[in-house]
Formats: sequence, C-alpha cells, structure tokens
Amino acid sequence: MDEPVGERSRVRTVAAHVALGGLGVLCAFPIYWLYATSLRAPEDVYSPAPLPWPLSVQSYADAFRVLDVGGLLLNTTVMAALIALGQLLTGLLAGYAFAAWDFRGTGLLYLAFVATWLVPFQVTMLPNYVLLARLGVLNTIAGVVLPSLCTALAVMLLRQHVQAFPRELLEAARLDGRGSWSTLWTVVVPNLRPALAALGILLFVNAWNEYFWPALVLQRSNAVLQLGLRSFMGTEGNDWGPLMATAGLACLPVLVLYLVLQRQIVDGFVRSGLR
Repeated sequence: MDEPVGERSRVRTVAAHVALGGLGVLCAFPIYWLYATSLRAPEDVYSPAPLPWPLSVQSYADAFRVLDVGGLLLNTTVMAALIALGQLLTGLLAGYAFAAWDFRGTGLLYLAFVATWLVPFQVTMLPNYVLLARLGVLNTIAGVVLPSLCTALAVMLLRQHVQAFPRELLEAARLDGRGSWSTLWTVVVPNLRPALAALGILLFVNAWNEYFWPALVLQRSNAVLQLGLRSFMGTEGNDWGPLMATAGLACLPVLVLYLVLQRQIVDGFVRSGLR
C-alpha cells in the first residue's frame, strides 16, 4: 500500500528541519570555538577538548591590558554607523529618484551607476588615498568614512523596494499637495522600515568587518577594533588567547544588533518580492 500523502509530507518536513538544524550547527560551530578558545586557560589554548574547562578570563584580561578595547569599540561603532547611515541615505534618495521619477536617460544612468559596483576596489583605492592625503584626513575616522558614503548595493535594493510601493499612494500624496521630498519622508519611508532595517544591518556589518581600507588609511594607529587584532600577531606566532578574546568582543555588537532588529530584518526580506 502506498504511503499516505500526509505522512510523506511530515517525513519531508522532519527531514528538512533536521538538515537545516545540522547546517545551523555547522555554521555556528566556528563562533562557538572562538569563544571556547577565548575562555581557556593560557596553557590550554591549543587543547582540542570541545568544552573549555576550567574556565578562565585571563585572555580577556590580557586583551584589555594591551588594548583600549572600550575606545576601539566606540571608534569602530562610530565608523560603521556613519558609513551605514550615509549609504542608507544616499541609497534611499537615489533609489527613490530612479523608481518614482521618469526622466530622459533613466535606464542608462541607472546602469552606469550599477556598473560602479563592478569596478574593483584596487582601481579606486589609490585615487581615494591621494584625495584624502590632499584633504588632510589620513589617519582619521573621517578618512575611512568619506569614500564609503555611497554604494550601488543600497541603490539597487531600495530602488527595487520603491518600485514595489503602490503607485496609488504616491499619486494620492501628490493630489494631496505633497511635494516629492515630503512624500518620500512621510509616505514612503514609514512603509519601508523593515527594508531599511534589513539593509541597514547588512551595511553596518559590512562596514564593521572592513579591514583593508581602514588599515590603509589608519596605517599609523590601531584606531578600530579590527586593526587592534594586529597587536596579537607577530613573526614568532600569534597570541591566540587574547586574539580570540578580542575577536569575540568584536562580534558581540553585531550579534546584539541582529537580535534587536531580527523581526524587521525578516520582514524586510520576506516583503522584498511583494508588489
């Protein structure tokens, strides 16, 4: 006798959940090992034991002794927040213009804008560095932020969301006497909060994890947390305990941000394809 359709469906559902659970454990294991290593005693840092025992906070004490972790966290948060906010603002304005307005050359201009995403960072790195040197903002957080205030990714995603926005609401706002600027901030933006939250955390994480550009601009200092990790790397080997402790501290703000905005992030991705 054939297996009932409902029974097959339940088996597939259980199998799918087991597979997803296994993938989740596989993805989370490196993060667990990072914190497990940071909580081992210095003499046990190379231990393959899955559980760190006895627990020790010596690695964190060493990290705070070598680095001003609080100051580095503050600098990194300010840098990532400014970059994310700048990219959100420019992406919102450009995406709204491309989606809500019809003007000559819209498609060509949009393709040219998106094409900048295909330009390798190494091509624009030296011109940006020379410009920052002439402006006198090298070795400052502003020097890291200024060239990163616009990204084609934000424009593409927000243009897609604005295109999915009901045209009837935009027309009603115009008939109500609202200008384009007022329509954007009082009608469009309140309805794009999930999308803005999802994109904002993505941009924040990208900026938070950036290493090469801050290392180039801030070459004379460990002004952000990612550069502070270099303090535990040497030619004779790495000091893995404090290194893992500092890396673990660098992960915490991003994890907290995701937990706070989790619902908005899920809503943003779920609604991204709805019209």
